Amino acid sequence: MAERVLVIGSGGREHALAWKLAQSPNVQQVLVAPGNAGTANCGKISNSEVSVSNHTILAQFCKDHNVGLVVVGPEVPLAAGIVDDLTAAGVLCFGPTAKAAQLEGSKSFSKAFMERHGIPTARWGSFTDPQEACKYIRTASIQALVVKASGLAAGKGVIVAKDQEEACQAVMDIMKEKAFGSAGETVVVEELLEGEEVSCLCFSDGSLVSPMPPAQDHKRLQDGDLGPNTGGMGAYCPTPQVSEELLQQIKESVLQKTVDGMKEEGAPYVGVLYAGLMLTKQGPKVLEFNCRFGDPECQVLLPLLKTDLYEVLMNTLNGKLSSNPPAWHRDSSAVTVVMASAGYPGSYQKGVEITGLSQVQEMGLQVFHAGTALKEGGVVSSGGRVLTVTAVRSSLETALQAANHGVEAVGFPRAVYRRDIGHRAIAHLNQRRGLTYKDSGVDIAAGNKLVDMIKPLAKATSRAGCNAELGGFAGLFDLKAAGFVDPILVSGTDGVGTKLKIAQACGQHAGLGQDLVAMCVNDVLAQGAEPLFFLDYFSCGSLDVGVAASVIGGIAEACRMAGCALLGGETAEMPGVYGPGEYDLAGFCVGAVERGALLPRLGDITEGDLLIGVASSGVHSNGFSLVRKVLEQANLSYSSPAPFGKSGQTIGEVLLTPTKIYSRLLLPILRSGSIKAYAHITGGGLLENIPRVLPQELAVDLDASRWSIPPVFSWLQREGALSKEEMARTFNCGLGAVLVVAPLDAQRVLSQLQAHEEAWIVGSLAHKQPGADPVVVRNLEYILRTGPSPSGDLGVQQNGGCHGNSGTPQKTTRVAVLISGTGTNLQALIEQAKRPSSSAEIVVVISNRPGVQGLKRASLAGIQTRVVDHKLFGSRAEFDGTIDGVLEEFKVEVVCLAGFMRILTGPFVKKWNGKLLNIHPSLLPSFKGVNAQKQALQAGARVSGCTVHFVAEEVDAGAIIVQEAVPVLVGDTEESLSARIREAEHRAFPAALELVASKAVQLGEDRRIDWKSTTHA
Repeated sequence: MAERVLVIGSGGREHALAWKLAQSPNVQQVLVAPGNAGTANCGKISNSEVSVSNHTILAQFCKDHNVGLVVVGPEVPLAAGIVDDLTAAGVLCFGPTAKAAQLEGSKSFSKAFMERHGIPTARWGSFTDPQEACKYIRTASIQALVVKASGLAAGKGVIVAKDQEEACQAVMDIMKEKAFGSAGETVVVEELLEGEEVSCLCFSDGSLVSPMPPAQDHKRLQDGDLGPNTGGMGAYCPTPQVSEELLQQIKESVLQKTVDGMKEEGAPYVGVLYAGLMLTKQGPKVLEFNCRFGDPECQVLLPLLKTDLYEVLMNTLNGKLSSNPPAWHRDSSAVTVVMASAGYPGSYQKGVEITGLSQVQEMGLQVFHAGTALKEGGVVSSGGRVLTVTAVRSSLETALQAANHGVEAVGFPRAVYRRDIGHRAIAHLNQRRGLTYKDSGVDIAAGNKLVDMIKPLAKATSRAGCNAELGGFAGLFDLKAAGFVDPILVSGTDGVGTKLKIAQACGQHAGLGQDLVAMCVNDVLAQGAEPLFFLDYFSCGSLDVGVAASVIGGIAEACRMAGCALLGGETAEMPGVYGPGEYDLAGFCVGAVERGALLPRLGDITEGDLLIGVASSGVHSNGFSLVRKVLEQANLSYSSPAPFGKSGQTIGEVLLTPTKIYSRLLLPILRSGSIKAYAHITGGGLLENIPRVLPQELAVDLDASRWSIPPVFSWLQREGALSKEEMARTFNCGLGAVLVVAPLDAQRVLSQLQAHEEAWIVGSLAHKQPGADPVVVRNLEYILRTGPSPSGDLGVQQNGGCHGNSGTPQKTTRVAVLISGTGTNLQALIEQAKRPSSSAEIVVVISNRPGVQGLKRASLAGIQTRVVDHKLFGSRAEFDGTIDGVLEEFKVEVVCLAGFMRILTGPFVKKWNGKLLNIHPSLLPSFKGVNAQKQALQAGARVSGCTVHFVAEEVDAGAIIVQEAVPVLVGDTEESLSARIREAEHRAFPAALELVASKAVQLGEDRRIDWKSTTHA
């Protein structure tokens, strides 16, 4: 639905805003308050007489007239808190809050802010006593000749003096004579900077900035930059004096730093930020900040904006600039020339008739009104700066020529205007000098500076075998000095994929260094090799030394973490290959392993071997193209609060969590000989990486309920509607590495890992059946669908690990367990229910036989027991009725059959339908009934296991909740297979109970499993 937009203001800037907004198909009408002659009844645009100073009346007007967005043009309403007041009233308003607008409203605040945050600016002093100000002017070691009224002075409160006497006189005029009223109660005295003055504006969504093309205003009244200062006599855009490289530097050192600083100080800056800069020999320095579009800069910027302005403003307000940056017409230049009243900036006549405006429009030019009014059907002057004529052409020279012709066509007696707008740029373009390598876009000096910065970082990674000295043609490594006897060299290379795009959009680069090193080092480990040295490749279109140093500094730190030396690298600056701010990375790692310790040991790997998973930190560095697509589909930006991860984190921060480096953790264990194979879970996910280290005749059986899956994966699966196969093929799903170990070594290896890192026994190897998948991941779908259960524990871990963090205690489900004997499964259920975060509470244990071990287990756990001896009843129905009475007595909600050796009647099963759980020692529907292990052995099955299911009237036919596979080994007997299946039962039954107790799993009306998303209280 098209919106009604209200623009606040009456100048040329506001006419330009209304003109651009009216072009949007999303905008039904543009109201301008109070507006001028140009905004009165012009297509979609019309003026409004609503009071803009009374914010209460204004807010009610917006509600009464269905105004969907208010856009504030001038600075005074912003400083008065118009954004705060309208927002509080529920009216969407574009612009910074009053607190954020202090950047313009108080030059004293602004200068102190820049000093706090290391933003380059002129040296300065702030004074409330004119005598102290003059003393500073006369005694300062700098040329303190710039005097500014600290408050708002309509763009005229700056005096650039030619000497100390004139500067002191300016102080007296401002403070004593009140030349600028209350704005001059405090003055700022600044160093006089020399250089080119430019205006660099950006949109800011509170976290990130999106720069506009640089522009240049012309403050002096007359050609040649002569005459008094004004509010601005014209502007042009873009400025050729500001290269793409320099604009990127301004973005990072000024614009982004300012927005970061305001956010840090509790005043997030949302709106347009204007930095007036001086391009000095020491680099750009801030002269002033404005908190809105400049006037007349706005009149040259908006004609060059290719994107719908309404969409840009909404993306800015909604924090979506990073994913929806504005686009600009890069192949055009715009010039605007201001026509002012005779006598401006002093006193001037009003009511002068203006003609010829339609003729100017016919010349393909745009007239933006400022100080104009309607009188008797015609346009008359009503202010100092009356109108601007804007031309957009393919070059600056032709744009200036067209604008000047337009001015000449306007009938405005005694009008004052300049004919040389853009003269500095034209002079710059006409300079003749010999080309340098830097002119082509390659800055050798910047590259040398970078090398000097990273040399000590590389030196810090020195290790036995090399000293990591940068600067030679090649790096050297001495294998003997590193202690190798009969080594095999191992090499690996990788990048970080489109995770780069997120880091570049968020301006967070250092973590990519760890990603790059981890991706290469973790690959080399798969051969059992120790990483020895690392080489990096950094390529860009224009070298930003700060960004490159951040990335390579991260690489050096990651090399230190991995135990390898940063031996060398390449920095390639390739103009035209990459866009502004873009770069790419590649890494190369070389390691070594003694010949006898090479992995994988394919001849030693056999069915029945266990798989140990080592936790990842999140998405690591694979699958980011899909991640970005899901974010786009979900209409979220990197600055949005993360619906996953820690509280307070943004999506970008969570996704940029660095990849874990496993070398220091795993090398001692690899050298012990306990590891038969190691798989790095990289591109290809769980499905494609584990088989790379296994014999072809073996298959992988993983159980996702055994490890902790970070919430980001559940969110990606849900938002992207990704299949479990797509998840397992694309992402690591919480496992960064998988180790293959013999069952006898598993607990020892697991304990070694868990001393430093989260790790779990996550599955086993079995014989691969013809045509079967090489990797099966059980229970992945329900873990991803439900996310962490309220207990944060979706299964008893064989290794003592847990899933997630336990939250606040949830409402428990009352559970009864029916037994007939020793109650080993009962013990596993009791241990699960004892967990503080469990959703299950076992309230009674019922046995059909007195004196059994299971009753003692329950009593020791403090659980009430009942004996309902089946021998004392004349019929099964009578026996079941008594059991039912006990269940009702204890208000039981779920019943578990744990070795209960009685067949329950149909009416009982129907009554407890969907609340009655049983465990069977096979992978149903195979081998139903008694002697399941014997049936499996007789059939020659290579895989058996256990199944937890809802009880149905037909034996072993209810809907399956959880299954766990157990490989059938060569030489297995019924007893040995049964023993291993019992271990699996002690994990599977508690996991199933937790799912049912937490309501994550329910039995649907169609007698199929219904997976429910869980929520936390």
